[in-house]
Amino acid sequence: MKIALIGATGFVGSHILKELLSRKKYQVTAIARNIDKIDVKSPNLTSVSVDVLNTEELARALKDCKAVISAYNPGWGNPNIYEDFLKGYESIQQAVKGANIKRFIVIGGAGSLYVEGGKQLVDSDDFPKEIKPGATAARDYFEALKRETYLDWTFFSPAIQMNPEVTTGRTGKYRLGKDTPVIGKDGTSTLSVEDLAVVIVDELENKKFSRKQFTAGY
Repeated sequence: MKIALIGATGFVGSHILKELLSRKKYQVTAIARNIDKIDVKSPNLTSVSVDVLNTEELARALKDCKAVISAYNPGWGNPNIYEDFLKGYESIQQAVKGANIKRFIVIGGAGSLYVEGGKQLVDSDDFPKEIKPGATAARDYFEALKRETYLDWTFFSPAIQMNPEVTTGRTGKYRLGKDTPVIGKDGTSTLSVEDLAVVIVDELENKKFSRKQFTAGY
């Protein structure tokens, strides 16, 4: 099966790329601005340099793929991350439709998960200010994605603790949830990026959350 992965060089995207290739049944079109950063080699890998804001060029790069996984993020340090995130995803969504692809899996943020008090995490009083614009953009894009009727979309919200400091590695074990965090025995919502990649490729294969949000944790 031919799969396109947008944002293939990022923290999340690079691990999804490795997981896709490790299963040895996917032909992967890896899309990024700088494909020189792709550090894996495989006969099943094609790397394509595309600016996601160029909707027509992106649609051409997606041609003949059966599904698109997007780990696009304009950068947590980007002062315009809110606007750039929404513009990027508007273009990506149109390109996926323009390529006549239905299956679209988006890796969003934990900010759209509901926590105690019925609030979304991003609206919590103690939510980190430095990542709030990007987290808010992911939440707002999800609200827009809900109105999409052509695409067979899925929106994934990672565990609250899913960052380079989580060094669990790839266990292949996880628990699934919907719109509230999956809390482990230690009282935290945690998942390694390697197991996030497992979750995403498993969803690609099993299609449990068509036109739904979901999350995962230990």
